Amino acid sequence: MLDIKFLRENPEIVKQNIRNKFQDAKLPLVDEVIVLDKENREIKQEVEVLRAERNRLSKQIGALMGQGKKEEAAEVKAQVAANAGRVDELTEKEKEVEEKIKKIMMTIPNIIDPSVPIGKDDSENVEIERFGEPVVPDFEIPYHAEIMESFNGLDLDAARKVAGNGFYYLMGDIARLHSAVISYARDFMIDRGFTYCVPPFMIRSDVVTGVMSFAEMDAMMYKIEGEDLYLIGTSEHSMIGKFIDTMHREADLPYTLTSYSPCFRKEKGAHGIEERGVYRIHQFEKQEMIVVCKPEDSKMWFDKLWQNTVDLFRSMDIPVRTLECCSGDLADLKVKSIDVEAWSPRQKKYFEVGSCSNLGDAQARRLRIRVTGEDGSKYFAHTLNNTVVAPPRMLIAFLENNLNADGSVNIPKALQPYMGGMTKIEKK
Repeated sequence: MLDIKFLRENPEIVKQNIRNKFQDAKLPLVDEVIVLDKENREIKQEVEVLRAERNRLSKQIGALMGQGKKEEAAEVKAQVAANAGRVDELTEKEKEVEEKIKKIMMTIPNIIDPSVPIGKDDSENVEIERFGEPVVPDFEIPYHAEIMESFNGLDLDAARKVAGNGFYYLMGDIARLHSAVISYARDFMIDRGFTYCVPPFMIRSDVVTGVMSFAEMDAMMYKIEGEDLYLIGTSEHSMIGKFIDTMHREADLPYTLTSYSPCFRKEKGAHGIEERGVYRIHQFEKQEMIVVCKPEDSKMWFDKLWQNTVDLFRSMDIPVRTLECCSGDLADLKVKSIDVEAWSPRQKKYFEVGSCSNLGDAQARRLRIRVTGEDGSKYFAHTLNNTVVAPPRMLIAFLENNLNADGSVNIPKALQPYMGGMTKIEKK
């Protein structure tokens, strides 16, 4: 959410930002909120005048009563009562106008970083850098569900009967591999100085609207019927929510946390052929990282966060690349975002396995996460998040890149301690 003062003083910058995100239907909202803001400030000014007048008249009443001028005092009392009625009326109006302003401000997109490429959708995202050499072996690589099934490690049919499409049973060595990757990612981030956390898996609506846009909320979140609770789509939601309505000393920043959680997503829309199996699902597990920092440090932390994911995947012999998200592919709260994509030897292309985002002060402004500077000044923190690893999707890249011609899968050295010393898993 933008600062209303910034919008008031820079309406054309805000409008151009909306155009850059190809959301022209939102352009009238800028003028609308400016009119409402003007009305709101006029209301506040009138209330201030009336309250000052009330104080003045109250003193006058006391003086008149002291002089025995009861009739004149009664007239002044009537005026005070009329002023109080007007203040009550204006206060209600003020709440109404401020609610309208807040609703509009929460739909106007955040100002994107100048470095973000302008483009309509993800087809115009820009490759930044590749890490590791993509290899296509001289044998055919089966679809990921077939690889998992060859180890008796996946049962989609049973899951479909129990929960419907978009769910799965992982079993045996594949289930163990899934847990090993999560455990390794946890320790990987702890070794990099992040504090480990297991957060709540449900959050209240005020946290939901604090961490994401309305469009994201509608497309992703599962509502708990009869309660003000939602299942989290990622632990970022409850991790950033942890700081709601807090004030922090500048000297205590940054907060660097890594968290484990299951994730639940509606995943609205049609699923393409490459989204069968366990690619796009309603439930998965994830290791996440978040940072709460000073505004001047957020660019530095952004680069550190995506590099963590790259390093993790390379330690498991998986080639990856980074992709800069263009303006039209950025969610409304995001200032800048980079996707990490893993190489798929079967598809002979990269696919997304993680996303790193800098949200500036948008989440902090919505959730009221503030900082007291060394000089006593108060400001909103910046927040960032990034996927460490999200199996089972990540397992697709892992299995394809470590698959042997005989159907066995190599276990990279970094992961072997988490697999009981196994160097490979064999077909059953």
